[in-house]
Amino acid sequence: MLALAGCRQDMHDQPRFKPFGESDFYADLRSARPPVEGTVARGQLREDTYLYTGKMGNDPGDYMPFPVSEELLARGQQRYNIYCAPCHSRVGDGNGVIPLRGFPRKPPSYHTDRLRKAPLGYLFDVITNGFGSMPDYASQIAPRDRWAIVAYIRALQLSQGATAADLPAGQKVPSELPQFQDLGSGATLPVLEAKPSPGEPK
Repeated sequence: MLALAGCRQDMHDQPRFKPFGESDFYADLRSARPPVEGTVARGQLREDTYLYTGKMGNDPGDYMPFPVSEELLARGQQRYNIYCAPCHSRVGDGNGVIPLRGFPRKPPSYHTDRLRKAPLGYLFDVITNGFGSMPDYASQIAPRDRWAIVAYIRALQLSQGATAADLPAGQKVPSELPQFQDLGSGATLPVLEAKPSPGEPK
């Protein structure tokens, strides 16, 4: 009798609402209660509308919501290569692997006049909400990463359309070819020839 007295089901049969179950306690018969009106979950206030939409009113803006750094461009390149390059290609000309393997609609090149002149907020909006046969990526790419991709796309556009006037002073066009100390064997990597430091005799 003492052993049976210890076999209680209080934890198993505790009073609780099952998810999405019916409840006679509330007038709408729903056990799951809606959030209190006017409340916002922590981290979901989204006061900066432009950061999350790329728009000023109904029109796309043309500025980054935070400074662009080398680290941000590197992050944008990484995210672009994961999510965008399969269709748009690594240089943004629309000749990615997916269109080359028979996808019926080739994406446009980022290097057309229309997309070169497109506001940054437009590119952000397309990544967020999709366009034509391109799906939206809002659930896969965080807003800050979407902006990083936008910054990298603009860098791609600049790189593909740069002129000699856009280069820093002293930069040769084309750049000098690298000199190799050892070309390698195919199984080993080539070794670049060490360049003398400034002021050091060649």
